[in-house]
Amino acid sequence: MITGSELLAKVKELGDVSKSDLVRECGYVSTKKDGGERLNFTAFYEALLSAKGVNLGADTAGRGKGGRSLSFVTKIQFNGNLMVGKAYTALLDLKPGDEFEIKLGRKQIKLIPLGSTEEE
Repeated sequence: MITGSELLAKVKELGDVSKSDLVRECGYVSTKKDGGERLNFTAFYEALLSAKGVNLGADTAGRGKGGRSLSFVTKIQFNGNLMVGKAYTALLDLKPGDEFEIKLGRKQIKLIPLGSTEEE
């Protein structure tokens, strides 16, 4: 995927092609599970706007679904699980598969990434 001034130059170079071809030629394509092609129009348009200096408030730190502010409060669910939502893990740049050591204290739970120290 190309970005910035390189993206602007490529769009200008391609001229009057279809939107699908434009997105494809700029590299905004991924492969679906069935091997088919998925054109990532949203990512392309966001990169294009960014290259033109338009910021649509993409910084969503501290925001959850629908742009609501994070409350940093959760409840134990009916099945005993404790839910930590995607917006919170995104703030810490956590990825699927990241592992944690669970430390229990007096009325507290600490999640410590494996390979790090508690002080970090």
